Amino acid sequence: MDLEVLLFDVDGTLADTERDGHRAAFNRAFREAGLDWDWTEPLYGELLRVTGGKERIRYFLDKFNASFRRPADLDAFIAGLHKAKTTQYARLLEEGAIPLRPGVERLLREARAAGLRLAIATTTTPLNVTALLDSCLGPEARGWFELIAAGDIVPAKKPAPDIYRWAMERMGVPPAACMAFEDSDNGVRSAFDAGIRDILVTVNGYTQGQDFDGAALVLDQLGEPGSPCRTLSGPAPAEGHVNLASLRSLHARVHQE
Repeated sequence: MDLEVLLFDVDGTLADTERDGHRAAFNRAFREAGLDWDWTEPLYGELLRVTGGKERIRYFLDKFNASFRRPADLDAFIAGLHKAKTTQYARLLEEGAIPLRPGVERLLREARAAGLRLAIATTTTPLNVTALLDSCLGPEARGWFELIAAGDIVPAKKPAPDIYRWAMERMGVPPAACMAFEDSDNGVRSAFDAGIRDILVTVNGYTQGQDFDGAALVLDQLGEPGSPCRTLSGPAPAEGHVNLASLRSLHARVHQE
């Protein structure tokens, strides 16, 4: 079966959003709420083991801040903090603080020109997705993606396979026609358990030591002409960067094995 659909995670995959994006936005929201919480870089690395912003706040309270006096309506408190964080994240994007990762815009444009279908499968909120696209590619980029599967549209977030299954069901495609782009072991597990075997990982500072068993290719980035990527596992792209030819070659290799 030919490669038809490219499914992209967002945070850490399209852009290196975690350290200087979401972490900074959480800390701004905490200060705005009068809280003395400070999510340092090492702490945030621990919190990233949990997917979803609201879930991450609850995990922080349970494991790292159990002495905090919880309000009567904890769910509403967490939801309010998360809403404020999303606003702060959008402001960071407006400030130009979060660029796309190397090779992302080039690959998206190549895929569109070749008629491949694009979609997003992420646990971040839809507003975070559109804010990133608007900031880095312009508002018209929202229309590049046939589907934006994001946030709480499924009950279980990554590493559960629900978000990928939901996206493929809505697009009417089988796993064998899809390639998933991820940056974390949770994302790999999500895509793999949804039946996708073409999984390309681009690691970042928070995920580089994780176990990507199930991924077809693991790189440090997608690379650009003249600025090659580094292959950590799997078949190295022939031209030193990921392009449509290397994606189709990887797809053929995966489905021959």
